Amino acid sequence: MLIDAVITWVDGNDSDHKKKVRKFISKELSNSKDIRTKLDQVNEIEFAVKSILKYAKFVRNIYIVTDNQTPGFLKDKEKSSKEFPNVIIVDHKVIFEGNEECLPVFNSISIETLLFKIPSLAEHFIYFNDDFFLKKHTKITDFFIEGKPIIRGHWSPFYDNIWHKKLKKIFLKIINKKQNTAYKHRKGLQKSAEFLNFDNYFFTEHTPTSIRKSTLDSFFSKNKTLLNSNIKHRFRSPNQFVMHSLANHLEIKNNTFVLKNDYQLVYFQNYKKPFWWIKNKLKRAEKDQNKLFLCMQSLDQCPEEKLIYIKKWLQNKYE
Repeated sequence: MLIDAVITWVDGNDSDHKKKVRKFISKELSNSKDIRTKLDQVNEIEFAVKSILKYAKFVRNIYIVTDNQTPGFLKDKEKSSKEFPNVIIVDHKVIFEGNEECLPVFNSISIETLLFKIPSLAEHFIYFNDDFFLKKHTKITDFFIEGKPIIRGHWSPFYDNIWHKKLKKIFLKIINKKQNTAYKHRKGLQKSAEFLNFDNYFFTEHTPTSIRKSTLDSFFSKNKTLLNSNIKHRFRSPNQFVMHSLANHLEIKNNTFVLKNDYQLVYFQNYKKPFWWIKNKLKRAEKDQNKLFLCMQSLDQCPEEKLIYIKKWLQNKYE
């Protein structure tokens, strides 16, 4: 079985990229924390790639999908061709061919929707964010069993059906206050379950996702309007669905999946925790042989002293 890995990445600190963003939104909004944390990076993608090379040796190619950019560790072409011969940069223009009016795009949800269009992509691929890392050696059967994708997660009621969300909605209506209509990740996950007529949705955490290209290709060939409506948003919209959630729900609907309730995940997000807590969590993570995945979300928000320590830890682990 051929298996590829796909990572979406952007260097939001790049001056040319910032100019692109400011053509569509104000300078003030483009510098907001909500926007910056989705675009900024601290070169963690280098360790994401190295973790795959070290701990998933069955992966054929690693595709990095980006907007006319190259991660720092790949900029020396001669060196990268020797050390990373199977790491391939794919520009947005390639997967948005035929939909050029949507470019430039600063929205990972729009970009993810078209990953199945990567040229020569294997039928079976694993989708990573640039802050996902493999923690230990993995095998094909950690992602696919007999060709079927392993789906990690649990069933959850639709966002608006949760009792305290219902209560909040009623309360806001009583006091005549507008509800927050910004994009919410859980709603993005559940939208595909809604239009596929599920009664609830399958919630997934921040782990790599196992996907079959033909599942998406077949669905979107019959639902082009839905595809076009999802990729047209330059920035996140509450009307969008999450591609990997759609892939999961399609496999569940067709009974072509293997369920795993254990996320096998070590997750970091709150870097306000004391230094000793971060060190202890990393130490425990290293000892836990059941955990396969590590996610360090929003490292760009990490205080410098702690970031130096974390990046040194990542370097020692993946070099």
